[in-house]
Amino acid sequence: MELEALRDSMKSVLKHPRYLHSIGVEEVACDLAIIYGCDAEKASIAGILHDCAKNLSDAELLQCCERYQLKVTEIEATCPFLLHGKVGAVFAEKLYGIEDQEILSSIIYHTTGRPNMSLLEKIIFTADYIEPYRKPLPRIDEIRALAYSKLDQAVIMILENTLCYLEQSTVDIDTLTVDTYEYYKSALMT
Repeated sequence: MELEALRDSMKSVLKHPRYLHSIGVEEVACDLAIIYGCDAEKASIAGILHDCAKNLSDAELLQCCERYQLKVTEIEATCPFLLHGKVGAVFAEKLYGIEDQEILSSIIYHTTGRPNMSLLEKIIFTADYIEPYRKPLPRIDEIRALAYSKLDQAVIMILENTLCYLEQSTVDIDTLTVDTYEYYKSALMT
């Protein structure tokens, strides 16, 4: 499916603010891909599709996981909204014909990250956080500046902000986010 058709499809299935967010992620992902020598078309596709399952309710996300036999962790069972990446990757493949595993993986991990992410995964993870339509976040200007020159450091700052936010809220923290933070913090020190 061509990029324009993917945009049109997302415009029809996502609420307007979520669609604007997805357009913003697509644009930032494309820019970062050009800067870091990643495939810009793959980044654009992953960016526009990363939240393609975000419009589903918790119950619908769990039903999709059962239908497609996706593993649901304990934390995902209690916080089903975390499943929109996994379900989104299935939708990208089954509904939009995306077969590229790197694109699918970047959709799966765009919220939590994972240790040793590919360049495309880091780009989508970062673009999701810094896109221009996102509400103001702590240190966002610093993170945006870093993203265009030191991607791994931007990833670490995003993870720090995310963990700090989650520790202050009532939401459980996905251990994958903690593992990702520890991995990149350790990698940056060596």
